[in-house]
Amino acid sequence: MKKRKILIVDDELDIIETLQFALEQEGYTCCIALDGAEGLNKARTESPDLIFLDIMLPKMNGYKVARLLKLDERYRHIPIIILTAKTRDADRIKAIETGADEYVTKPFDLGHLLELVRRYLMGGEVRSEK
Repeated sequence: MKKRKILIVDDELDIIETLQFALEQEGYTCCIALDGAEGLNKARTESPDLIFLDIMLPKMNGYKVARLLKLDERYRHIPIIILTAKTRDADRIKAIETGADEYVTKPFDLGHLLELVRRYLMGGEVRSEK
């Protein structure tokens, strides 16, 4: 069976390393991008099964990346999980309106993120956070 590929788009190396380590322990392959333009390019060339996307990124923000992917028939099926420090409801609403499937704020619960990945990639149930 083919390993599922996850694209992590974030400009914070500690976030990338934490996610990459946990995801690879679960058997996923990861690719990374450090800015929005690179993230959009990698989404198009790598065809990931899921994308973790920060909002505040150099070169192109996460809202625009999500919008461009969701408007394109070839990529709109890819689940996008926004992972951001922005906690305002207005930011959450804008992310969902631009195509995000989930909105998670930093600091995040790694177990919850792994459950979201399983839900989107394997149809598993997500247990609510307590």
